[in-house]
Amino acid sequence: MKRSRLAQMAMAATAVLGLVLAGCGDTDQPGGEQADLKVLAMDASQVQTLKKLTKEHFTAETGITVDYTLLPENEARERMNREFATQAGNYDVASLSAYEVPIYADNGWLAPLDSYVKADEDFDQGDVFPNLVSSLTGEDGKVYAEPFYGEGSFLMYRKDLFRKDGLTMPPNPTWEQVADLAAQVDGTDGASGICLRGLPGWGQNLAPLNTVVNTFGGAWYDMDWNARLTSPEFKKAVAFYVDLLRSHGQPGAERMGVLEILDRFVAGKCAMMYDATSLASSIEADGSSVKGKVGYVPAPHDRTDKAGWLWTWAWGIQQASDNKDAAWEFISWASSKEYQEQVGQELGWTSAPAGNRKSLYANPEYQQAAGAWYRQEYRAATDSADPKSPGVGPRPYTGIGFLGIPEFAVLGTAVSQQIASAIAGQQSVDTALDKAQDLAQAAAAKYRGE
Repeated sequence: MKRSRLAQMAMAATAVLGLVLAGCGDTDQPGGEQADLKVLAMDASQVQTLKKLTKEHFTAETGITVDYTLLPENEARERMNREFATQAGNYDVASLSAYEVPIYADNGWLAPLDSYVKADEDFDQGDVFPNLVSSLTGEDGKVYAEPFYGEGSFLMYRKDLFRKDGLTMPPNPTWEQVADLAAQVDGTDGASGICLRGLPGWGQNLAPLNTVVNTFGGAWYDMDWNARLTSPEFKKAVAFYVDLLRSHGQPGAERMGVLEILDRFVAGKCAMMYDATSLASSIEADGSSVKGKVGYVPAPHDRTDKAGWLWTWAWGIQQASDNKDAAWEFISWASSKEYQEQVGQELGWTSAPAGNRKSLYANPEYQQAAGAWYRQEYRAATDSADPKSPGVGPRPYTGIGFLGIPEFAVLGTAVSQQIASAIAGQQSVDTALDKAQDLAQAAAAKYRGE
């Protein structure tokens, strides 16, 4: 690994001063010298890989040790919120999503990274997908996080089942076409027509559902922050999603999130699945019963030309950290082309964190390993719906699969529970949205000046 200027300075200073750091925890050394970093992240396979390679590559090269705290997503978010809101300084770096970064940045909880990026020529910011950079940029125009991996969404379908039923998947399907295909392929070889997230959670059933709402012409709020969840467009989108799941989706859909439907798809129990591009490597992995049998097309649309979501898990530095220079060294490695190369060479190219850098998709080795899906993955990463205008008409918030306001974490979860209840058949869509409308109207009271 080629050392950046900061790493060279840190190593030289350490050699001259003969510093010996013992024990664990943060250190407060001037000039960015050797330090133990505390990193908080979601316990995902990509992070497990990073942790596995840290000592051999990052620590061996820089002398900086890393102490990871890995938690399930909900627990990780809760701890991140508490840690950054109080600026406790217990962690130097955290893996934050495209939802948290702008909010944390506007509250002054994150350290801007622009000066580090400028000084670190090896990092190559121009190689990072511009739409991800935009999603990790604050209102002040400064970059506050760097993407570890990114994802869009696309439609995955069983080519073998479609051939068996004499069906053809359009190259850029509409949701109406998808619903028609789901009805025709449903039950073939025991597979459900389509698998979709139904589990409550703003990052579960609302992630795909919001893309349907956007492309059907719906919006959560008008420009005066009046809730619009009972508008004809919003109702049509939610009714479509619920009816599709109830008619041709997986059984017990209201209890199934991304991991559950992925398991079903890999086991051959779904003819189609609309979800994250990052799932493709699991679908095409050794041991998958559908490896080599799956086709990939863009996210289905309706009134808009584009409908896919844009998401990233990214590394940010807590403003209260005393080890910002060392923290940048970690981010510079963990989000680099060089790290992707290390993963590709040691563990296989489909294990490399994808969706964040252009260079990965120009790499012949990645193209060969991810041949089944990399073109559509690249398209999803570069040509998703616009986070600032993802649907039809203006709206006062940003975001595709979420709303970029602090209240959405609570509001979205509450609304998702109403949607899951409708999927389960416990209440009608109209009833669910009447309740959701009241929740959304109350959540935006401060934006209306009430």
